[in-house]
Amino acid sequence: MGREALIDSSGSAELTLAEWYELPEEESGELVDGRLEEEEVPDFVHEFLVALMAQIFANWVIPRGGVVGGSDAKVAVSEKRGRKPDLTVYFSGSVLPPRRGLVRVPPDIAVEIISPKPRDTRRDRVDKLAEYSAFGIRFYWLVDPELRTVEILELGDDGRYVHAVGAASGIIDPVPGCDDLVVDLDQLWQTIDRLAPAED
Repeated sequence: MGREALIDSSGSAELTLAEWYELPEEESGELVDGRLEEEEVPDFVHEFLVALMAQIFANWVIPRGGVVGGSDAKVAVSEKRGRKPDLTVYFSGSVLPPRRGLVRVPPDIAVEIISPKPRDTRRDRVDKLAEYSAFGIRFYWLVDPELRTVEILELGDDGRYVHAVGAASGIIDPVPGCDDLVVDLDQLWQTIDRLAPAED
């Protein structure tokens, strides 16, 4: 099928998941019902938190035989939707994603760092919540640097997320689904506080 066959009545091109995966790096975005949707523009605290959370998970899961994926991995969450979670974690014994190509295997954990813009917050808390549960992601972590909260949602037998953990300070122990993992939130926020104040 040629690209001209993908033009809809509005004049915009509808992408397949394969075409979305093949887009060049400068064409960023997530795929929503065949349309390329603009991604959030992360600030430094967002990227710093991604790095810190990746380190926490990598130190725990890699020695156990699992893997951690970063924020540019393209995940097909349905037939016409593709997302790029900030982090994905696959436990030992789970089906692991391929070295290359579109990821069609649900991770055990997806992590999103919440951005302050209402559109981005709605996407993470409403749209992705529904998509990740339908895709079968067992745990969905929402890390909010503005509110300084971590929420862990766990997929129930009915296919819906239930609130497993909500914390702003102290230590998360036990961590649902992660035996022997301990997350020190006070240390996490103190590390974030090393950054300079935001400019006006």
